[in-house]
Parts: sequence; C-alpha cells; structure tokens
Amino acid sequence: MPAFSPESASGASREADLFFDVTGMHCAACSSRIERALSGLEGVGRATVSLAAERAAIEPLPGADLERLRLEVQKKVEKLGFGALPVDGVAGGRVGDAELRWNRQAERQRLELRGRLRECRLALVLALLLCLVSMGGMLGLPLPHLLLPHNSPLSFALIQLALCLPIMWSGRRFYLSGLPALLRRVPNMDTLVALGTGAAFLYSLGNTCRIVPALWGGAFPAGHGEAAHLAMDLYYESAGMLIAMISLGKYLELRARARASEAVRALLDLAPEQAILLTEGRLDGPRKETPAALIREGDTLLVRPGERAPVDGVITEGFSSLDESMLSGESLPKDKGPGDMVTGGSLNLYGAFALRAARVGADMVLARIIALVEAAQGSKAPIAGLADRLSLYFVPLVLLAALGSALAWLAGGAEASFALRVFISVLVIACPCAMGLATPTSIMVGAGRGARLGVLFKGGEALEKAAGLELMLLDKTGTLTLGKPELVDIKALDAPGLAAGGAAGPEDSALRLAASLEALSGHPLAGAVLKAARGRGLELLAAHKFKSLPGLGVEAELRLPAGELRLSVGGPALVDASSPGLAEALARVAARGGTPLILAREGRALAVFAAADTPRPESLAVVRALKALGLRVIMLSGDSEAAVAAAASALEVEECMSGLLPEDKAAEIRRLRSLGLKVGMVGDGVNDAPALALADVGFAVGGGMDAALEAGDAALLGEGLKNLPAGLELSRAVMRNIKQNLFWAFAYNTLGIPVAAGLLRLWDGPALSPMLAGACMALSSVSVVCNALRLRFFQPRLTIL
Repeated sequence: MPAFSPESASGASREADLFFDVTGMHCAACSSRIERALSGLEGVGRATVSLAAERAAIEPLPGADLERLRLEVQKKVEKLGFGALPVDGVAGGRVGDAELRWNRQAERQRLELRGRLRECRLALVLALLLCLVSMGGMLGLPLPHLLLPHNSPLSFALIQLALCLPIMWSGRRFYLSGLPALLRRVPNMDTLVALGTGAAFLYSLGNTCRIVPALWGGAFPAGHGEAAHLAMDLYYESAGMLIAMISLGKYLELRARARASEAVRALLDLAPEQAILLTEGRLDGPRKETPAALIREGDTLLVRPGERAPVDGVITEGFSSLDESMLSGESLPKDKGPGDMVTGGSLNLYGAFALRAARVGADMVLARIIALVEAAQGSKAPIAGLADRLSLYFVPLVLLAALGSALAWLAGGAEASFALRVFISVLVIACPCAMGLATPTSIMVGAGRGARLGVLFKGGEALEKAAGLELMLLDKTGTLTLGKPELVDIKALDAPGLAAGGAAGPEDSALRLAASLEALSGHPLAGAVLKAARGRGLELLAAHKFKSLPGLGVEAELRLPAGELRLSVGGPALVDASSPGLAEALARVAARGGTPLILAREGRALAVFAAADTPRPESLAVVRALKALGLRVIMLSGDSEAAVAAAASALEVEECMSGLLPEDKAAEIRRLRSLGLKVGMVGDGVNDAPALALADVGFAVGGGMDAALEAGDAALLGEGLKNLPAGLELSRAVMRNIKQNLFWAFAYNTLGIPVAAGLLRLWDGPALSPMLAGACMALSSVSVVCNALRLRFFQPRLTIL
C-alpha cells in the first residue's frame, strides 16, 4: 500500500491514491505479474496488488493525470486477462464509502461463491460416477455388462467420455483463463490445471477413437483384445476428478477468504441503519425516524438505552454510560453527560440522551477506522516479497519440470501412460496458490483482529516490524501520565492558623481555604486544587478582593464568621523562607517530582501542597508487560530531572532521559537505530510526531480515538496505552502465523514435486496419481487460509484491565 503519513492517516490514504478491485486472480503468480506490470506504467510511483484482498493500490507520481492513469491501469490489467474496477468515487452510506465498498465486494463474493458451489456439485457428482465406471470393475463391484472394459470396451469408453465432458464444461474457467495466459507468455495456476487435465483428456480421447478401428478393423486391426487394452488406458477419471477436486478446493478457499474480511463487516454493523431525529432539538420534542445515511451535521438525534450512536456528536441533554469496547478495546463503560463527545457506534447502556451530530458519513471516527483497516488488509508485509518473487517465475519452472520429468521417464523406457501421469501430477501439485495466500490472508485477519483489540496497524509493514522490536521508548507527559497536574500531597505547617478553615482536620481546612482562593484562578494548578476539594466534598468559602500576582500566585479575602481573612496561594517566592517546617516540606515535594503550592498568611506558610502529573492507572502494568515481552523500556520527557526520576521510580522504569525537546527525542531515536536496534516509540502524536515518524514503529496515543488516528504507524484506540501489549503480542502471533504458512507452502512444493515426478519409483516406491495430486493441491491452499483464520480468535496473554 502507499506509505502513510501523519497528514494522510485520517483518511486512510492520500486523496490522490487510486484503488481497484481486481477480478480473475487465482494465485500469487497472477498478483505478482499485475503488480509488476502496473509498476512499470508511466506516472505510477508504486503499485501493490493483494491476492487475498483482491485489491490493487496505485500511488501516482506528483503531477500525474489521474484520469488518464485510471484508464491505463484498467487497460493494462485487462490486457493481462484480468478485470479492474475502480473503488473510489462512490457516494457514501451510513459510514461513508466504506459500507458501499464492502457491500459491493460482499455481493461479488456471494455471486462467485454461488457459481462455484453450483459447479462443484455438478463436477463432484459426475466425477464420482466417472470413478465408479472407470474403477468399479477393478474394485470388484457388480457393474452392468456395458461398464466392463473387457466385455464392452467401446461403451465403457464412451460412457466415461459422456460423463467427463460436462465436468470439463463446468471447469471451463481454467481453460478460458489458463490457455490465453500461456499464449501471452504469462502462465498462471489455471495454465497448469488446463494443461494437466487437457493432456489427460486428449490422450484418453485419442485412445477412444482408436477403439473403433481396433474392434471393426481398418487402420489398426488388433481385435477385441487390443480394444480392451486401449479401454484400460483411459484417464477421463483423472481429468474429471482433478477438475472436481480443484473446484472444490477453490470454493472452500474462497469461502474462507470471505471470512477473513469479517472484521470490516463487524465494524460496519456498529453503525445503525436507522436514527431518531429530534426535529426541535429537545428530548421532549417531536421525533421522526430517518435513515442514518441522511443525517447531516447539526441534526439532533435521540439515542435510547440499548441503541448505538449513529454518528459522532456531542450530548446536549441527558446522561448515560456508554460501551466503546468494540471500537477501542476499552472494557469499562464511560459515564457521559452534556458537553461530552460520543463516538458513532458506541453502545448506550442506560439513560436516553440527545446527541447533536458533529461528524457524519466518511468523516466519522468509525469510518476512518474502517478505511484504515481496509488499507492495512490490502497492504503487504516485507516478508511477502520472497513469495512474490518466487511465484513470478514459479509457473514457467513447473512447466519445464513437468515436461522434463515426462521426457526423462520416456527416455528411460517407461510407458507413455506413466509419463503422462507424471506430467499431469507435477503440473497440478505445484500450484503456487498456497505461497500467494500465506502472507496476505494472515495480514487481513490480523489487521481486523487488531482493530477489535483497540490497536490499529496502518499496514502490513508495521505489523511485521512491531513483532521484531527490541526497545520501546515511552513519552512521559500525556502518555505514561495523565498530562495534567493532580494534587498528590498536603502538608499542614501551622494547625492553629488553619482552624479558620472550619474543616475536620488541618489538611482539609488548608485545602478548603486554598480552593476558595483558587476558584477565581484559571491556572492549571488551581484546577488540581479545586478537583481535590470537590473530591473531599468540601464547601468553598466566598472570596472577594481577588488579586493575581504574576509569577507568584493569587491572593484574596475570605469571608469567615469571625471576620475577613486575607490569604495567598502561590510558589515559594510568595512566602518567608524561614517559615517553620517549610524547608522540609519543600524537600518532600521535590523528592516526589512535584510542583509546590503554598498557602500563606502575611508571608507565613500555613500549608504546602504538592501537585504532580500522575501516572495513568494502567501505566505500571503496561511497563511490566513490556518487560515480560522482552523489551527494554526507556522513558523520554521534556520535564525536569526530578519529575522524570520520580515518575520512572513509580513506574519501575530503570532508564529515563529528561529535559528533551521534540528534536532531542528524534535524535535519540536516530542514535539508537544507528546501533542496529529495532526501536518502537509511544507518544501522544502531537509534540512527539518527529519521534514517531523516525521510529521503526510509532504508536500514537491520543486523548481519544479521534486523535490517535492522526499519527504514527499504529494507533492505540481509546484512552491510554493499555492496548499496547496486546498489539505487540498480536504482531508476533501474525508473524508466527505467516512463517508457518510460508514454511508449509514451500515444504509442500519442495516435497510434492519430486514425489509427483516419480522419484520414489526409482526405489520401487509408489507413484502419485493425478487425482491425489489435485486433492493435495486443493488442501494446501485451504489449510493455509484456515491457519490464518485462527488469528480471529487470538487472545493476548498479557491483558491490562
């Protein structure tokens, strides 16, 4: 797929990229030849063709004429014997173009499956009858006189011919595709099947024609015995059963490949088809049911308990708890009320609310997630390059191997019938389908499973590289921590002086007094004090004569029952450094890496508060999980050394670096990669963008799903980084799956071709029949796809709650 960039990630690809559904591909040789041909077109920067996704992606060069290029791509693909349908430019549905793309692909697959099933049923029934006729006598079955070659050789041959012809017709796609491909000097899997079955049929047809003169005299008068011998030298059942078995294998393979794209269907199903429009924008106002595809920005919708939000929007009325697990992997529901953002597809657990539409159709987060999953499923991992290169030359080499094996046996004195069997077996067993499906099917299923786990990989390359990471760099602020100060400690220095606060204890009294002053301030530290006071249920006092002291703090007068009390809250410069206990309290705050906030009266410190950027609840568990996966963990931050050291200690991170600017983080990644290390970077996707781009794999963490889609090679959906270990485990599982598939695909051909060539016969071993070769070829492709489908049920070992 075309490379992703932070600027283009939100749309899954650049607007100029062209996408096509490619029809008629049957093996890796097909996709490799199309990819090679498209890459050579003028104006094409890069072309990628996925066999599993049946998709071609074209990255044009700057300034290329897109309309001309679109036509040239279609002409080139059609010239190679395939079809290319543009997938861009369709009007949106509930979640934009993604729904229409998927529906069109699903309909095409449904029709193809129906056709394949119809052909399989006919071919299998007739092939079984054909085998019964051809081999029933040898098996001792009580067959009619007309079906015994020694009694009636002509009827025996003609009945087999009559059964074989409909099978050949049902499998005509192999000949209509394979033979023209051979004439164009671009042979494919269909070519192997067409040559193998065609040779068996023509050889058998020739012997059938010879039976008539053998019986009735003429050019080859040999009598009844010769006719019976010719009738025993027929391979109609091999041709018929081969087509039947291969057709069955292609049907099973196609059905399994269709299941590989179910992740996109599951995401599409999150968006409801219907919505309830509040025509006056109020929960108690008139309602009107409308198709979700017709919702426009600014519309106000009713979302009832048990329903999913049809679009992205903001709650204007009502409260509820929403389940976003299908979108973000977040297992716990989130409470939301007026002013809170809701992502389309979220499930409303209880309480009706009014939702004002903010993003609809293709602009929804859900639509963007689907587009990225589709792009990842159609992309290729670098490991696929080996299979693609081999498959490009594999079919011509198989043709030579089959012909060479047959000629070698003929030269060695073998019968022509045996040489023919060798020729057919080698052609059929060497189909490169398994090699072509080994990588893309695993990528398709893995990318879909990642989206369900809350990790969005933006391509096969990111999936592959994530599996090999050795070092993980973690940004501190906003990634490992919440990114905003929290009150973490209160130290009362003058208990009698705090009695005016009227709370149960000196600490609560100090917090009440400080919060009453900070209520009029907009400073981030003021927010931390107010949040702590609300958390303890403290009632604030009225403040007046408020005054902001730039660089120092704030001061105001509080109305108390005993009279007016003027207090101040701010930094150390605001108070007398000799205040009793102040030095020890400030040292305590510094040790924790916090920022001190001092409550004072007439310059005398009454209490010291410590505000710090607190770790996310899951951060410690994530760091431990990364270590359990064998990764070296380093924390990077622009904060002070004390703050970074305190956070590193709390999160059990042994290596940390402080005082870094964004360019310093990028330089550190360059240094580590120059040492040969595979480096991953986790950041918030804003100031960490240079580092994310330079890392082998950049994982973007945002304040929510929306922000996480904008940067990096992978996005952690939802809040926090709890899905990071699951993403790394999944990438390793995908790579194991791909390697298993490639091993068995190569091993199958490495072992199968020599056996099919009759190698075992040199030591009086068995020869592989063409029917068994066809069954093995079909099962090899099906087994590769089924192995990849196991990833649909992948569960991470290290789950962060």
